[in-house]
Amino acid sequence: MPPSSTTPERPKVLWLARLEYRFHSWRERRARARGLTPTVTPFPGYGGPDWVRVLGRVMIVRPAPSSASIEYESVRGWRSFAAVPVGYAQVQITVADAVHEVVADRGGVIDTVIPAHLAPGWQTLTMSVEGGEPVETRVFVVGADVRLGIVSDVDDTVMVTALPRPLLAAWNSFVVNEHARQPVPGMAVLMERLVRDAPGTPVIYLSTGAWNVAPTLIRFLRRHLFPSGAVLLTDWGPTHDRWFRSGKAHKLSNLRRLAEEFPDMKWLLIGDDGQHDDEIYTTFAIESPGKVRAVAIRRLSPAEAVLAGGRTAVDDHTAASVPWVTGSDGAGLVERLEEVGVLER
Repeated sequence: MPPSSTTPERPKVLWLARLEYRFHSWRERRARARGLTPTVTPFPGYGGPDWVRVLGRVMIVRPAPSSASIEYESVRGWRSFAAVPVGYAQVQITVADAVHEVVADRGGVIDTVIPAHLAPGWQTLTMSVEGGEPVETRVFVVGADVRLGIVSDVDDTVMVTALPRPLLAAWNSFVVNEHARQPVPGMAVLMERLVRDAPGTPVIYLSTGAWNVAPTLIRFLRRHLFPSGAVLLTDWGPTHDRWFRSGKAHKLSNLRRLAEEFPDMKWLLIGDDGQHDDEIYTTFAIESPGKVRAVAIRRLSPAEAVLAGGRTAVDDHTAASVPWVTGSDGAGLVERLEEVGVLER
């Protein structure tokens, strides 16, 4: 067929997205003028027998005082949003002896799949930008014989945040000290038991939270003894065609991606009834038969439901054809999962 004489129309970019990029570029120029240089903030990733999904973000941050403990220092949420993202940065990822060149996105986020032949379990890679010091990151490599994976929401599932309410979300994200955040009772015990009973099980923390809070989230999970896992967040702000990113689309697209990446695996999906987890998990279970082992939904208390803007639970799960359990906390979900055979008594 001869080529068309018409030139394909270039996709339109929302003016607000262009404005956001120009603003960050201006901040980047000012930071570099002060002698600051970019660095890579790594986030835990995951992979299979011959590939890994590497996650991180390129930012310019103020150097921490030499006497400060980066791991345990008191950090308020707004500090995470004060860093300057470096868009389209060239990043070098080293796996064993192989070096891979990748490019961050417009917001400085690194989300890339590279070939790698690594043993199952947690493995260490390095990333660097502009010839700077390499930064270590970790990926959890899933063994070829593993058949169960865990996907868990974060807000109001493992961490009490009441995220959907705008003012409270801003307070939690920008003001509250990270040590003041509270875990949902019993959820760490539930998650740890799931991993202990099925060694090699990957854990994916899937949230609509911004990448800016990833370091805070990782420290929170570690402090409250949740099992280590990959963190899949999103980026705030406009896209090329939307004023704000869709949290539901973010979660559904990642669930579909996991189903494609691990075709022989079934997933235990954990969430709450204060956002759209119930609806999202129902949709995924119906459109991906055989990919869901069970769904566990935490019921919010009446006060939490008010703060969250109400409940969004789906009344009928028969079309999903998978065990569906609910409980007010981790202990209640353990009992329900024992009843349906996901956990042994």
